[in-house]
Amino acid sequence: MIAVDVGGTFTDVVAWRDGKILTTKVSTDYTEVAGPVLKGAQLLGVEGSDVFNHASTHGLNAVITRKLPKIGFLTTEGHRDILDMGRVWRPAEAILDPHWRRSFGDASRPIVDRYLRRGIRERLTADGSVLFELDEEQARAELEVLRRCDVTGVAICLINAYVNPAHEIRLRELVSEVLGDVPCSISSEVSPLAKEYARASTTVIDTLMKIIYTKYSASLGEGLTELGFTGQLNFADCAATLVPASRAMDLPFRIVFSGPAAGTVACAHFGDLIGENDLLCADVGGTSCDISVVTGGAPFVNTSFELEHDLVVNALANDISSIGAGGGSIVAIGQSGEILVGPDSARAQPGPACYGRGGTVPTTTDTCLMIGIIKPEGFAGGELDLDIAASERAFEGLDTDFSLAQRVRYAYEMAVNNMAEGVFNVAIKNGVDPRDYSLVAFGAAGPMLLPAVLDTVHCKQVIVPPNPGLFSAIGLLAAEQVFTVNRSAYLLLSPDKASSIDAVFAEMEAQLREQVGDTTAVTFLRSMDAHLVGQSWDTPFVPVPDGVIDADAVATMVTSFHDTYESRSGNRFEAMPVEGVTFRIRAVVETSKIEFPRVPVRGADEPLLPVRTTTLRFLGDIDGGGDGAQEAHVYARSTLRAGDVLSGPTIIDEGLSTTHVGAGQQATVGEYGELIIRRK
Repeated sequence: MIAVDVGGTFTDVVAWRDGKILTTKVSTDYTEVAGPVLKGAQLLGVEGSDVFNHASTHGLNAVITRKLPKIGFLTTEGHRDILDMGRVWRPAEAILDPHWRRSFGDASRPIVDRYLRRGIRERLTADGSVLFELDEEQARAELEVLRRCDVTGVAICLINAYVNPAHEIRLRELVSEVLGDVPCSISSEVSPLAKEYARASTTVIDTLMKIIYTKYSASLGEGLTELGFTGQLNFADCAATLVPASRAMDLPFRIVFSGPAAGTVACAHFGDLIGENDLLCADVGGTSCDISVVTGGAPFVNTSFELEHDLVVNALANDISSIGAGGGSIVAIGQSGEILVGPDSARAQPGPACYGRGGTVPTTTDTCLMIGIIKPEGFAGGELDLDIAASERAFEGLDTDFSLAQRVRYAYEMAVNNMAEGVFNVAIKNGVDPRDYSLVAFGAAGPMLLPAVLDTVHCKQVIVPPNPGLFSAIGLLAAEQVFTVNRSAYLLLSPDKASSIDAVFAEMEAQLREQVGDTTAVTFLRSMDAHLVGQSWDTPFVPVPDGVIDADAVATMVTSFHDTYESRSGNRFEAMPVEGVTFRIRAVVETSKIEFPRVPVRGADEPLLPVRTTTLRFLGDIDGGGDGAQEAHVYARSTLRAGDVLSGPTIIDEGLSTTHVGAGQQATVGEYGELIIRRK
């Protein structure tokens, strides 16, 4: 098996072959994203592999940077500004800011410009009946406008189309007649759910991803075939579940945020292996720190997520919070003369100053190089050598009266503090006590920075898993293959509605069986999102019984709702009626998963010896004008054995990542080679 995680700075490639984990890392190329993927696959060898699992932030980065194709948006007349208004929610920090503007609004950087958003004369009522028929002549005229504007795709979201798709289906036919064979997504197929704005934004993202990923997917498939790959190409979705590439391209909005989700699945899988089921997961890459929670061995899954504030996508997604803190986070001087780190990033190009690619400002990577946590030679598995003189010039170039030692020390402390604050905020948001949770540090920069948060976050311990620099890619080899269908239908959970609810599930299950095919190793999981009558928000993932939905099954669904509601809110209102909103079935297909090899115990004739000793600067006392030097042993992780105990300050090097065990900390090597870092 082989897996690839395309990140903002590096493309991580992992293979599991003959009981061994093979890894490589290649710099991401934004001009030709498939190139590094194929290069990594060639380095590890894909010939004979059964599966090739793929996750990427390519589409996400295109949305964030607005390097997007030109598309049109068709909606019911009078609603063309739905994409500008969103849900009219402000973030907490902007509630009192009169200058705040939504990032995707018409006053800033719209996803679809207003002149490309056209109103269509038609209207369906909430029950799906026709109030006004589709005006085909007017629709053709609007499509002619889009044709003259050279749009490369069209997204269609008509009011109440999730109940009755007839007008959207006919409008798609008109798009084909007027514009030819351009990608076209309709909301009744992409996201047949209630709430118009989220359905509209999801449909727009789907159209964009069709244009971005369809050509990429074809190029990737052809390249893999040329390399001798004959197995199954899968794409990971936003919950890090796998979908065959052909199916993924039917609804590609589901794969827009797949990379970070894979790391959470990797943590859950490895945590189960070592008996740690309550985890705070922190993936620190070049651009961001992605933080998530695993409780009881299961990631927290949402029914939707945001690409930017209020830019909603209706897809099942692991709940992940991202902060601008990574190896490429830029060190700058604030308005008051203070040291700031992030959220701006140097990214892969030009990258940190030490990369020698034209970067002139210091970053967190430059900070760690100056301290001595990472060595200049053979960085990123030999991808490049680092220029420490360039890092020093970058720090010297900061407009501040701080000494060099203070600049580097404060930059390090700010980077660590930013991550500690992010981890703590995610723990509080999810209602967990970090003292009961282990912090999993992965991503190329995670192990060198996150052990330092132990004294701030007060988590139980820090776990550095095997191959942390490519751990998200490893998660793709532990993921399930899942097919999901959902439908919105406002149905009161009462005995007289049992047949209607049963019809919804029967239709969805038939659709899923057609997608899954003849495989017998499949499990169907039913759930619903529901609310107390009168509520405007839903309680998601309420269990629904298998089999025919009759009066007894409806009663079970009502009880399940009250149980789920109570577990989430602490309240129970059994006297109030319950209304189902969205009904869902997930088909989970049994897949092979990666197995981590055990690490042998150290023999009596095999002493634990460091490969060298190094000096870490700026971490000790710098108040007297010194450089705060600390002597630290350096160990090669490949030489460590289960049960080894290392006292900090210590550096553990493994080529694609570096672990820093600080003074006053102790690292113990676990059964599978994991590093357990605790306070002494």
